[in-house]
Amino acid sequence: MKNVIDTELLQVIKDFLEMGHVDNIVAMFYREPHYLKWTAKVLDDERFNVRLGVSVLFEELSSRHAEHLDLAIPGLLELLHDDRPLIRGEALSVLAIIDGPDLRSHTEEMLKDQDPQVREIAVDIIESM
Repeated sequence: MKNVIDTELLQVIKDFLEMGHVDNIVAMFYREPHYLKWTAKVLDDERFNVRLGVSVLFEELSSRHAEHLDLAIPGLLELLHDDRPLIRGEALSVLAIIDGPDLRSHTEEMLKDQDPQVREIAVDIIESM
């Protein structure tokens, strides 16, 4: 049952991020790592504060040395092929926070992205490696 996305809870997560209640979501994801699998669904939101909240969420989880951040990677990799450059860039940025083993290869691939801002994000990530 933990692999099924609860659409109401997903909406609550997005709304809390929108309202700036990132600490609540950090605590939630820290206690229940299976929610990390929902990252792509949360990030795929038109609201800036929600997307920003996802980055803050991962920065905080990373600083706490939270386990299982890699559960978010498959969904984020799918978003690298999204039609919207904004979402591709956001997904790449969160992947950089996670810093998984294949980050360099995925980032190098994004250097070929059609959008100059996505390419710039990729350059920044590679320069920071």
